[in-house]
Amino acid sequence: MLLGAVLLWALNITVTKYVLEHGWLPLAYGTIRYFAAISIFWIYTWWRERSFRIARADWIYVGIAAAMIFVNQLCFVYSLEFARASTVSLLFGTTPMFVGLISIAFLHARLQRSFWIGAGLTLAGVGLIAAGAGGGLVSGWKGDLLAISLAVTWASYTIAIAPLMRRYSPYRISALVLALGWAPLALVSIPQVGRQDFAFSGVVWLGFAYAVIGPLFLTNILWFTAVDRVGAGRASIFNNMQPFFGVLFALLILSESLHALEIVGGVLIFAGIYLERRLREPVVSPAE
Repeated sequence: MLLGAVLLWALNITVTKYVLEHGWLPLAYGTIRYFAAISIFWIYTWWRERSFRIARADWIYVGIAAAMIFVNQLCFVYSLEFARASTVSLLFGTTPMFVGLISIAFLHARLQRSFWIGAGLTLAGVGLIAAGAGGGLVSGWKGDLLAISLAVTWASYTIAIAPLMRRYSPYRISALVLALGWAPLALVSIPQVGRQDFAFSGVVWLGFAYAVIGPLFLTNILWFTAVDRVGAGRASIFNNMQPFFGVLFALLILSESLHALEIVGGVLIFAGIYLERRLREPVVSPAE
């Protein structure tokens, strides 16, 4: 289940890049795709739980998470508009380090020296990827910055839903957050939806159907069911494989290529995450 969810997420970057290159406008794609996925997910969640109730005190977390999902989806579609799928996949691999940095900034977390070693390697990797990504000067840097923002907003979303996950099922939280995050996305997408031509080929429609059902619906079921069975620790190991598979799909399906600097940068990102986990000292609780 974990591997299946990771593969579905990784393939989504390549699929989205393909459909954007073959007729979909970024915001039209994002809002229509999310509306379709939310409709399916709400039906499933209601069938499963018969309730969407959230305590009043917890709505602040839901609102923050929804705002992050909104910005995250803007970054997602436009990063793939300006950057290659392989570049976006590599830069998205920085998410664990941004989780740590945001925890320091807003939660006053105290992280071990191993984190800073990993963060240094990761940021060096980001610099090399940005230098080797190629493309036009403006569009290239714009795509890189949006891809980094994609990782930052996903890290922020991850932190925002953490308190909610201790009190509610992941399905209820996902249903509410996705719906609230979709509302502003729909508003800013109105001009593009009005201009969108829907005369797509069968392959593009197939890619759209995959993007709705696979990474937004099936992955939630697979991922959270698996996490409940094997624990978050093992799940995080699988999640770190997502950038690798994302690059692999981009190379095989879209015939993209990687510059030597991007390869070295990707290795540094993976090395940073690995060393942070490897060198992290276990927290020992005092005896009671």
